[in-house]
Amino acid sequence: MKQGAQGSAGTEGSAGTEGSAGTQGDGREGGRGVGAVRVPPQTRARVGEDAAARGEHTHSEVPIPRPVVQRASVRGQILDALRTALVAGDLRPGEVYSAPALGERFGVSATPVREAMQQLALEGAVEVVPNRGFRVVERGARELAELAEVRALIEVPVVLRLARSVPVERWAELRPVAEATVRAASSGCRATYAEADRAFHRAVLLLSGNEQLVQISEDLHRRSQWPLVGGLASRGRADLIADAAEHTALLDALIARDLDVVRVLVGGHFAGGG
Repeated sequence: MKQGAQGSAGTEGSAGTEGSAGTQGDGREGGRGVGAVRVPPQTRARVGEDAAARGEHTHSEVPIPRPVVQRASVRGQILDALRTALVAGDLRPGEVYSAPALGERFGVSATPVREAMQQLALEGAVEVVPNRGFRVVERGARELAELAEVRALIEVPVVLRLARSVPVERWAELRPVAEATVRAASSGCRATYAEADRAFHRAVLLLSGNEQLVQISEDLHRRSQWPLVGGLASRGRADLIADAAEHTALLDALIARDLDVVRVLVGGHFAGGG
């Protein structure tokens, strides 16, 4: 009997945690097994996250919000704000802007500003200045003319093809978009008009069904709207109104199936920097 008791004790000692966990798991000796294995809180949290990633439901863990989504949302808003500031001339060509200073201006940390500026650097709007920030790229009239030429090479043939194939009623559906450019031009705000202008061109090109074409054209269009160095060829309210009028005239010609007028209007629109 004495030898058997020692053997039992030896077995429990050598089994250690595994013996306790096994007893608790099968329920036959739940009183002795409960509390034998203590899982640290951070381990439980990690297990809960792994289970959530596998799609399993965990009762003991509250769903953890993903801050990366919030950061992406803030970055997107800052990117839009910076693009608007570029078109409006609030960010001047040749000037260097630091992420912390812009973050203070927008009421956010420097991180989303830096990320947004890096995106603008990829688009060619700014360039990185080590240890200082980002310099707004200086662009001249020649670059603007080159962009207009490339846009014309891409968009004019597409619009002429669409003029022959798209039903009249589809063109009529774009009337509100064209009228929105007229209202935006009347405001005299270059940033407001720039957005409405891109929306009209995008709506026309979307009828082609070519997403790659739309993306490339919109990128070129956006770049053509950035301010020039020294304010060269800055477009005033009258210029914006004239440009918007070409949108409505083009739409009228497309609805009327007047291909000759469409050809003249489309070609002249890009020559004028529209």
